[in-house]
Amino acid sequence: MTEKRHREAADAGNRKREIRYVLSFVILAVLLLLFLVWNICAGSVSVSYDEIIKSLLGQEIGETAANILWRIRMPRALAAAILGGALALSGYLLQTFFHNPIAGPFVLGISSGAKLTVALVMVFSLGNSLKASSAVMIIAAFAGAMLSMGFVLLMSRKVQRMSMLIISGVMIGYICSAITDLVVTFADDADIVNLHNWSKGSFSGITWENVAVMTVVIFAVFIIVFFMSKPISAYQMGEAYAQNMGINIRLFRVALVVLSSILSACITAFAGPVSFVGIAAPHLVKNLFRTSKPILMIPGCFLGGGVFCLFCDLIARTLFAPTELSISTVTAVFGAPVVILIMIYRQKEKI
Repeated sequence: MTEKRHREAADAGNRKREIRYVLSFVILAVLLLLFLVWNICAGSVSVSYDEIIKSLLGQEIGETAANILWRIRMPRALAAAILGGALALSGYLLQTFFHNPIAGPFVLGISSGAKLTVALVMVFSLGNSLKASSAVMIIAAFAGAMLSMGFVLLMSRKVQRMSMLIISGVMIGYICSAITDLVVTFADDADIVNLHNWSKGSFSGITWENVAVMTVVIFAVFIIVFFMSKPISAYQMGEAYAQNMGINIRLFRVALVVLSSILSACITAFAGPVSFVGIAAPHLVKNLFRTSKPILMIPGCFLGGGVFCLFCDLIARTLFAPTELSISTVTAVFGAPVVILIMIYRQKEKI
């Protein structure tokens, strides 16, 4: 009788968890759609819902509204959703790799390394009247991300405390940012000087060609990461456990580094460095789902990161319109408190 009650209680608990998972995905999907439409409508020139529906159905709307919708806001909103998801997923992979809740591409200096190499490529191409393609930008950003990641990994062998590793990542980030600012500041060309906006982080200027390239690259990485759910789950239990499950730890760690760097490279190549999303979004999603299962966290992080960036970009564009804030300014305001709460919570656990 007691065993039967235990089974019933376990079944009831499983059903509650399944309902929570479904509701969590529904909430994230609804929020993503809501903020996507809101970003398209809101701005210094408003576009109504009716105009959006008519345009999507192929009906005629005003030329001004059509240009704003299809050339500016639609690609920007889609880019914010896709790049935000990629940034959150990159942060989740890095947190898994380092077993540290505040590891992320911005904190570890990976975004800054990518920013430096992209800035150098942009300065060279603009200075020689050349146009760098989206693929070239991603490759440059990936090279910078890997260089920064290589430094962080080298430091991880020299220092035992994770706090020192984080500090090392922050320092390399400052160095790369300082060099980038010098390169951009002393450039003569007016177009190069405008890189200041990009270097602070912004989704403005995204084209449909950019959206197409980032979609192909990011979703290919997403599928690979999703199929790595079981190895990631085993790795979270410890390296010894993962090895007993037949996982090649060295190959697995290389895969995590490369995949997270590709995601970070895509974000930096198109939007510049975006802070705190890679740390905050995975933890917000984890609290929503109340689980750390990779098979749920991977798609959940992608949706959550998209929601987070769409919300922050909406504020960046509309709060002081027509003046636009950098996206990192807004993400820091909402993301930094999450990091502080994480550190306080971890400190309480140690006591």
